[in-house]
Amino acid sequence: MSNETSTNFSPPADNPPPQSPTQQSSRISNSTKLLVGGSLFFVLSALITRRSLARRRLATIPPYYTSATNHKPPVNGAMEALEALNIATINVASLAMIGVGGAMHAFDINGMDDLRRKIRGGLGVDGTGRSEKEVEEELEEWVVSVLNRKTEKEKKAGTDGADKLWLNERGKER
Repeated sequence: MSNETSTNFSPPADNPPPQSPTQQSSRISNSTKLLVGGSLFFVLSALITRRSLARRRLATIPPYYTSATNHKPPVNGAMEALEALNIATINVASLAMIGVGGAMHAFDINGMDDLRRKIRGGLGVDGTGRSEKEVEEELEEWVVSVLNRKTEKEKKAGTDGADKLWLNERGKER
């Protein structure tokens, strides 16, 4: 009897079952992640900026026991400039994340493959039926032909090259 049970037993499948369309659509797209991440990053950068400005304002208020004319807060120009640069960089990076995420979301681009497909479809490149490798080879051939034409022109001008060595760019003697 133990033989019968062991022959009927099947090992578990190595491949997981394919996801249903509802499971695939429940995943958050990269464009939405970038948009939400950029928004959160912008909120954090706004808090950092606000905190820095509040600290700077509090440093200008004189302590209670000093007169306003004698109050001179310590100033380090290099550190203030570095802090301003850092805050500006963080703010610009967060706005760039929001912009890129919003554009990706608006144009329904989820990754580089979608971007390539949309760009090539708009340019009409996709309809040629050529692969990327063929296009790269054609471009290489074109560059080689252009460089060959240039060297031929230089060889033709090379007969007069001895005379041209003593002339400047304007054709006058050096």
